[in-house]
Amino acid sequence: MNSARTAAPPRGVRRLLVAANPDLNAHLTAYGPLPAGQAATLIDAVAAAGLRGRGGAAFPAARKLAAVAAGSRPIVIANGAEGEPESSKDAVLLTRAPHLVLDGLAAAADAAGARECHLYAPEPALVSVRRALAERRAAGYDRHRVELTTAAGHFLDGEKTAVINRIAGRAALPSDQLVSTSRAGLRGRPTLVHNVETLAHIALIARYGARWFREFGTADEPGTMLVTLSGAGVFEVPLGMPLPDLIAYAGYTDPRAVRAVLIGGYHGAWIPAGALRSTTLSAAALRPLHASPGAGIIRVLPTTECGLRAAAEITSYLADQSAGQCGPCRFGLPALATTLADLAAGRPTDVHEIARLAGLVDGRGACHHPDGTARFVRSTLAVFADDVRAHQHGTCRIAYAATRTLAPR
Repeated sequence: MNSARTAAPPRGVRRLLVAANPDLNAHLTAYGPLPAGQAATLIDAVAAAGLRGRGGAAFPAARKLAAVAAGSRPIVIANGAEGEPESSKDAVLLTRAPHLVLDGLAAAADAAGARECHLYAPEPALVSVRRALAERRAAGYDRHRVELTTAAGHFLDGEKTAVINRIAGRAALPSDQLVSTSRAGLRGRPTLVHNVETLAHIALIARYGARWFREFGTADEPGTMLVTLSGAGVFEVPLGMPLPDLIAYAGYTDPRAVRAVLIGGYHGAWIPAGALRSTTLSAAALRPLHASPGAGIIRVLPTTECGLRAAAEITSYLADQSAGQCGPCRFGLPALATTLADLAAGRPTDVHEIARLAGLVDGRGACHHPDGTARFVRSTLAVFADDVRAHQHGTCRIAYAATRTLAPR
């Protein structure tokens, strides 16, 4: 089967979800099999393509792959945990295109010289993966054995060390990382942890090459990415796409209907409506706004919704989802959530105390969860400064009701 010719490459921006259905025959009709003998050149091809990780950190995919390939007896893990409540792109990909992810996992394993492969995702997404693996075994399509591990669906489940801990049989909690997992990860062996979308792109690069991959996106940030747009679903879009064009997919064609947009999920940042017209979905354009595309999560805040209330609910959720392994998570985040909730509810609140608490937790946690929460809170105070002043005086420009309270979870 692997001797068959690769199908013609997709020509539109829709690349990852072009198969008619999730089965192997539809996958091979859409893409053809992985080309034989690509392992020796794949790392160079991924580097030339400029692919960056699609799990949130946007680290160069080829550098991670090369680092693991340099070690002994490496392990490759496909990470589809997707604990972020606003995200569903990994679940959609694993459900609709499991073979593309498994092709990427196989290609990465061959390039790294890895014989051990894992896939980590919540149980609903694993249903399609199990069916796909059975199809591959029956057809003799793929010699790689892939171990499946169920993610619990908590916010921190997808953090790299939490993934490794869970596969090792421990709790899915982040741990101190004194040595890079590319050198010593699962059972002390070099371990590559790639997001499932990153692996799907690697499967396409293995087939069609770097030049094809760069047909969309920008010179510095090439390719497409899956975005989860609140209230509208999952879309594949080119990097560098203007944000107004993107949020139009969710029906927001009138900029006057938008107050702000949350980019990058709960550890992301708010983009005020006034900045949208000149901003694109790219790290370069978002950096001056202290934001990044992250894992492609976009929440539109309409003019009918209070930004402080939305932010207080998110911060309370983040405090509740912490690992509880350090002082910033056990004490700092709950205090931060309570204080922000008081402000959102119109109770007397010192805004300087919110900023002080954010500063206390930042950079002092056992993992980056407190840092991401502090970044989100700072963005809230900056973008919704007018709302902050209004709430301090017991009013709200949106729909404040003095008798209504907002308590953290």
